Amino acid sequence: MMFPSTAKHDDAFTSRLTASQQKAVFHRDGPLLVIAGPGSGKTRVITFRIAALIDSGVPPQNICAITFTNKAADEMRQRAFAFSASAGAHISTFHSLCVRILRRYSEFAGITPNFSIYDDSDQSKCVKQAITDCNLNTTDFSPARTLDAISTLKNKLIDAGAFENQADDFFSKTLSKIYSRYQQILKDLNAVDFDDLLMKAAFLLENNPDVRSELGHRYKYLLIDEYQDTNHAQYRIAKALASAHNNICATGDPDQSIYRWRGADIRNILDFERDWPNAVVVRLEENFRSAPCILEVADRLIANNQSRKEKRLIATRPPAGKVVIEPYEDEVEEAFGVADNIRRLVDEGTSLSNIAIFYRVNAQSRAIEEAFIRSKIPYQIVRGVEFYNRKEIRDILAYLKVIVNPADKVALLRIINTPTRGIGKTTIDKVQDYASRRNISLYEAIRAVSQISNVPQSTAAKLTAFLNMVEGFRKNDSGLVAEMVERVFTDSGLEKSLIAEGADGKDAAANVEELISAAAVYDKQTETPALVDYLQQIALFSDADAYNASVERVALMTLHSAKGLEFDNVFIVGVEEGLLPHERSADNDDETEEERRLFFVGITRAKVNLFIAFAKYRQIRGQTLRTIPSQFLFELGLSFSESAERNDNGYLKSTIDNRQSTISNHQSSIINHKLSPRFHRGDIVVHKKFGIGTVKDFADMGDNSVVTVAFNTGQTKSLALKYAKLTKL
Repeated sequence: MMFPSTAKHDDAFTSRLTASQQKAVFHRDGPLLVIAGPGSGKTRVITFRIAALIDSGVPPQNICAITFTNKAADEMRQRAFAFSASAGAHISTFHSLCVRILRRYSEFAGITPNFSIYDDSDQSKCVKQAITDCNLNTTDFSPARTLDAISTLKNKLIDAGAFENQADDFFSKTLSKIYSRYQQILKDLNAVDFDDLLMKAAFLLENNPDVRSELGHRYKYLLIDEYQDTNHAQYRIAKALASAHNNICATGDPDQSIYRWRGADIRNILDFERDWPNAVVVRLEENFRSAPCILEVADRLIANNQSRKEKRLIATRPPAGKVVIEPYEDEVEEAFGVADNIRRLVDEGTSLSNIAIFYRVNAQSRAIEEAFIRSKIPYQIVRGVEFYNRKEIRDILAYLKVIVNPADKVALLRIINTPTRGIGKTTIDKVQDYASRRNISLYEAIRAVSQISNVPQSTAAKLTAFLNMVEGFRKNDSGLVAEMVERVFTDSGLEKSLIAEGADGKDAAANVEELISAAAVYDKQTETPALVDYLQQIALFSDADAYNASVERVALMTLHSAKGLEFDNVFIVGVEEGLLPHERSADNDDETEEERRLFFVGITRAKVNLFIAFAKYRQIRGQTLRTIPSQFLFELGLSFSESAERNDNGYLKSTIDNRQSTISNHQSSIINHKLSPRFHRGDIVVHKKFGIGTVKDFADMGDNSVVTVAFNTGQTKSLALKYAKLTKL
């Protein structure tokens, strides 16, 4: 159903939207799928749709828009505000919505509304405790891998009880015990992890018809951004919320689904029309971001994927810019080559804030950072969660968590003797033992410390003083968050302790001041500031939220972090087999397709110029290994050679620009030798360091021959034959 056009529609909306955008914006009732290519105005469509719904008579409080990052949610709110459409409409991330639902209906979810949200570090401590409690060791059961396994189960909505019933082998049964114990520990601490937010909200909606009905009538129009990145739990939440009215609008692009490794299921968007048979499908194909030459190679690349919905990228920008593929000898030359190109761009008048470097894994940034430091090029690493991982910040946040949730033992143990106040491990162990024997929380045990006979009176006095300090904070936790943070910093003794440390302490204190400033911004931007809400925002903070576009610095980030951003000039480095596509995708078509989508996302962040680099040799885990150019390079449709000469501008002759927009078919290969290979696919070989493996590929280049081997350890390596010393078995 389309709602009727009004004067306001015509004046404010229609003239600013393409025909396909109008179709999506003015669709009223019933399911709607918007296939939105990169740079197609997806956010504009969603915000205009919110405004159009309100203009048609839908109360703002009946609209719920969900996206995947805080930054995207903030941008959406700001744009909606420009139309006076944001007041009352719920615009947030999936996790934030689930927090809101769980706090509101906590009694149905079996938790209390002041629950803590545990980050990776807190979860690690809890799972280590769970492993120990199950009489196991962390050598046999890695905490990180165990958490990954539990996360996968939660995203599939398999709780500890259900998993226990289906466990049928030694590993599964052991994991089931750890999973159950881990969940009990979280429950005792009145805490949840990120995956619990989704799992508990999904179960809450599906198992409580009254709650589902109430929320369904509250959110009569559900708009979900980046639908291709939803996991099974998010899919079930969306389906439950929309079940009462079928007014679900899913916006996304299967070609940009890049989070399979954390549970995203591309089938959710590919099968949308099966789930909602009456769905209207709108394709946004006009691209307002990138130069035609960039879109041409992006289209050629992604056409190699099978799991997708057919669409084109239609350029709307005039011809400009270039696509450049640059081979380098190794990662050091690659880094300095990128630096030289950036210097050239700056000399031509380009701002550093309009330049970004993308790479597949964080370890690749090291060589680039060293080159930039030597070349005096300012840069920022977009890895924002690191700020919240600094010791002084985690100390302050631990105080705030205990103020909100005294049952949070992980946070309490962190601050009980921070800064040092004469409460040692022996005393803490005695109090914990007392708490365990009486089945009470650690906080309650501290309150009863005078009754613990083996704790000296002088030490008990210190514990009581600590408790009184925290209780004093808790009595005044309803004011401005910035004031509370500053008070904790001062009254806890942390500020005095840091200043006493000298220069390092001053730097740490400056970080806390930055946290206070950030809290002040939160206070100003929030109608009713609350400490529990502030902690929730920090807990859900992601790397993508950390990018600062206002600073005059080159941005360095992983390809995953680049999602949702755009730059005039983009460099993608390390486009080699084993890196992009990543070695984990070897022999797995689904994962290879995801790696191709990741490259596609990186390419389509570029507005004017795209530079793609690969190295012939790269140091990996201390070894210099011969690399193979990525298969994706051939799929771009560019003819190029490892020995290509540079033109007068310093770029390779393989440059494609809009003055020469015809791209040749790439039937030729970078390497074309007629020699008989010394190894064949399927050969079993042994390597002194990596052990036994199977040959997957062999590139015969004489002295520079390269053999790709999948080792039994799970690693796939591309090795220079003259250095590898492989023995055929």
